[in-house]
Amino acid sequence: MDSNFQRRYEQLESSMKQLFLKAQRTVHKLFSLSKRCHKQPLIRMPRQRSSNYWLNRIQSFLYCNENGLLGSFSEETHTCTCPNDQVACHGFLPCTVGDGPACLSCALDNRTRCGSCNAGYMLSQGLCKPEVADSTEHYIGFETDLQDLEMKYLLQKTDRRIEVHAIFISNDMRLNSWFDPSWRKRMLLTLKSNKYKSSLVHMILGLSLQICLTKNSTLEPVLAVYINPFGGSHSESWFMPVNENNFPDWERTKLDLPLQCYNWTLTLGNKWKTFFETVHIYLRSRIKSNSPNGNESIYYEPLEFIDPSRNLGYMKINNIQVFGYSMHFDPEAIRDLILQLDYPYTQGSQDSALLQLLEIRDRVNKLSPPGQRRLDLFSCLLRHRLKLSTSEVVRIQSALQAFNAKLPNTVDYDTTKLCS
Repeated sequence: MDSNFQRRYEQLESSMKQLFLKAQRTVHKLFSLSKRCHKQPLIRMPRQRSSNYWLNRIQSFLYCNENGLLGSFSEETHTCTCPNDQVACHGFLPCTVGDGPACLSCALDNRTRCGSCNAGYMLSQGLCKPEVADSTEHYIGFETDLQDLEMKYLLQKTDRRIEVHAIFISNDMRLNSWFDPSWRKRMLLTLKSNKYKSSLVHMILGLSLQICLTKNSTLEPVLAVYINPFGGSHSESWFMPVNENNFPDWERTKLDLPLQCYNWTLTLGNKWKTFFETVHIYLRSRIKSNSPNGNESIYYEPLEFIDPSRNLGYMKINNIQVFGYSMHFDPEAIRDLILQLDYPYTQGSQDSALLQLLEIRDRVNKLSPPGQRRLDLFSCLLRHRLKLSTSEVVRIQSALQAFNAKLPNTVDYDTTKLCS
């Protein structure tokens, strides 16, 4: 592919033909003259040079022949040795083609740089580097400085230093007000990040409610929790499987108050932490009654238990707290990565952007709730925090799957769709 090399080779081929014809004429002349000799002449032919000698000679002409000086090229060190130390004789050396970090091929527009790389390596500014994504902390944070024991202690103490301040919304009830719990009550805690905290994403570590009942009430609260990771409608939330498949259960602590007040605490910790934007809580009530044999408790739904003499009582919620922490999030930097899928800045920057997005996708989806299949939280992030259209999200996901299939020793995984 090197036009300069082709031209020099044609010149060499032409001069070799002329030299061969001249040698033939000389040999014929020698033999014709030797017929008249009394003694046969001793003819010594020069020893044939090795292919390595000629390869080195050609490489020296090509790469070490600048400023009127002819140096010697070394294949091992990929450098030139010049006859004069004061004057450089080396020109532009081509890229190294080989296995591993060497180039698979040189670039057509610049032979000194790599044009493609071997499997497991990515092209970055003309060089082949291992396909290991750089840190994603510039785009989105995942970790906190808190150690597990320290976090557990703060959660047990319901320490306000790890409280995430959220907005309480409910059309069915108000905090610190008594209400009739016979019917289901819906409430939510939301952060409105796109409006107030666009540079942050949030991790939930625990949830705490203080629930009070009137004296001698036979009601038993039943809580159902749904988590919305990055915004959107309620249908884009997932149900928290409390006390299922080793998932944590509510812990109740009796408070020293005249009323029947309990702290209901759900501790997720590092093991079950996940992204959240809105926490939806549904409160239903059951009636606790003794079984006929008196050894166990039976729970009835209030509407199923019709007994005017039974004191159902009233209920109130004094406060609700969400515990967790907020992390750095740069939507513009991620949009810039996505832009490079179509308009790469430099040769190889597209692969680098795909690798970064793949790392972000996997780390986000890894914080999916327990289940047979992970939830596709990454699509929710693109859809609601980057405000991308559904078609853009599908295109990005397809590009990541195609790129991931080319990587060595990688296994893709199926996800369950959560966000539309």
